[in-house]
Amino acid sequence: MCGIVAYIGNKQAQPLLLEGLKRLEYRGYDSSGIATIDGSSLKIAKAVGRVANLEAELDSLGGLQGSIGIAHTRWATHGSVNKLNAHPHRDRDHGISLIHNGIIENYASIRTLLEAKGHVFETETDTEVLGMLISHLYDPDNGVDLEKAVQGALREIRGAYAIAVICQQEPDVMVCARKGSPLLIGIGSGEYIVASDPSAIISHASTAITLDDYSVARLTRDGFRTTTVDNVELSPKVMQLEMDLEEIELGDFEHYMLKEIYEQPDALRRCLKGRLDKNEGKVVLGGLNTFAKELVKSRRVILTAQGTALHSAMIGEYLLEDLAKIPAECEYASEFRYRNPLIEDRSVVVAVSQSGETADTLAALHEAKDRGALSLGVINVVGSTIPRETDAGVYLRVGPEIGVASTKAFTGQVAVLTMISLFMARRRMMSPEASARLMNELERVPDMIEQVLETDKRIAEITAKYVHRDNWLFLGRGYNYPTAMEGALKLKEISYIHAEGMPAAEMKHGPIALIDEGMPVVFIANQGNQYDKVLSNIEEVRARGGHVIAVATEGDKQIESLAEDVLYVPAVEECLSPMVTVVPLQLLAYHAALLRGHDVDKPRNLAKSVTVE
Repeated sequence: MCGIVAYIGNKQAQPLLLEGLKRLEYRGYDSSGIATIDGSSLKIAKAVGRVANLEAELDSLGGLQGSIGIAHTRWATHGSVNKLNAHPHRDRDHGISLIHNGIIENYASIRTLLEAKGHVFETETDTEVLGMLISHLYDPDNGVDLEKAVQGALREIRGAYAIAVICQQEPDVMVCARKGSPLLIGIGSGEYIVASDPSAIISHASTAITLDDYSVARLTRDGFRTTTVDNVELSPKVMQLEMDLEEIELGDFEHYMLKEIYEQPDALRRCLKGRLDKNEGKVVLGGLNTFAKELVKSRRVILTAQGTALHSAMIGEYLLEDLAKIPAECEYASEFRYRNPLIEDRSVVVAVSQSGETADTLAALHEAKDRGALSLGVINVVGSTIPRETDAGVYLRVGPEIGVASTKAFTGQVAVLTMISLFMARRRMMSPEASARLMNELERVPDMIEQVLETDKRIAEITAKYVHRDNWLFLGRGYNYPTAMEGALKLKEISYIHAEGMPAAEMKHGPIALIDEGMPVVFIANQGNQYDKVLSNIEEVRARGGHVIAVATEGDKQIESLAEDVLYVPAVEECLSPMVTVVPLQLLAYHAALLRGHDVDKPRNLAKSVTVE
């Protein structure tokens, strides 16, 4: 969940490392640091807080020289947030320094062993333990160079890691490795840029290799080699980076979250492009063609995810049962692997993740595959771990998502899950005409979102009326029960307002006790199969003094007599409505965070990609 960037080449490392840290700051911003080697001298600078604080620290030191260096922005797991615990860490004996993303699970026992051998620790982190273990094994006089010391240390540890290591005794070598946490090596001309995310690489390299689990890379200015931790040679595949630098710039927007909310219409158009054959009434998903027969014959689909992706997966459960008539269930990935799940013959597991690196989702995927399930991925980041480890899958194609609070990935995930459901439905029992009709509606969704975005000013005005309230409810039914949960999550994530999302009918079974005079209650009340039931739920809230904010269908005048405020959205097919109804909730959360004076793109305690359990 931290950001890693490292450089070896012929340029000064510090400017490239700082640029990379700024691009990666959304991955962690408790503290940051840089280490470089100039000649045979290792220098380290650290700062607590944002990368701007590190930049000021470097200015006060006159900068760090050297054309090899490592840098890190931290999201704390072990040890409090302070300068001492910030990365990079170093040993006392050999000038070895490393940065690390992940968790070393057996660090305590290794630390005890190393302390018994005379090693002295300065920090509370698991990362320093790994660095000290590498230092303990390092013995160049007896043929154990930096690469071999790293390999040996990694054979002893349990857990997840992405690391970059340098040593002042080998000033022209960098060693990188990964297991469970992402790490890419961008390939330049006589230079390499290592990072946990393509955004830190794209301005300097157009090709990269992605390290697989248990792989180690030794980099010099003249080339690289990759091995396993047991020193078996590997032949990694070089891939083209598909990210456009312009896509990760703010442009005219104040925040990435707002930019990505407004990008949703075009992002969905890219997502749908070339995938809807309305003449045949078929969805064209090349990633699924090889397994089309298995999918049609499947008896059960399990969708697994965390956070925002879980809410889209919940909608996917409804879509698969409603359209494809296949039993489906949605599972928290973090719970799935620990409860001895029953995987029957002809089961399919669908892992949903924006980053493709979510640790819990990846672990759930492995558990389901080990038990015989066919595995699919619904992922945004090309070349990430989950698509490499699934049998098949579909990319979102919505472009990079930098804002920590996911927005366009959610609508992209729902769109892809809709297409997967239609892909299976058409091959099972749905007529070409019914399928083509839904496709036509699906193609209209981007235009509908654009209409909702035109009401941004009104959404901001309504938000201002209630932003001082510290407790909110979000209620919906059917397809929009998960939408209510997503709306509540967005408000919690960036405005720090306590909010709960739940089925509207569940309110009467306890949560109604929370409602007091003036409490904001957001209802997704668009016209659909349960519209009348939602109106009854609204009446129950009003009777107890709650103030109703309704997301309703254009032209619905009845709702105006029941709600204090109404946010209108275009009429849309009920199964597609979450992609439209979620947009005013995203904007509501955005404006609430602004009005409360919070950093929208870097909410406290959160990181974009959760790569540790």
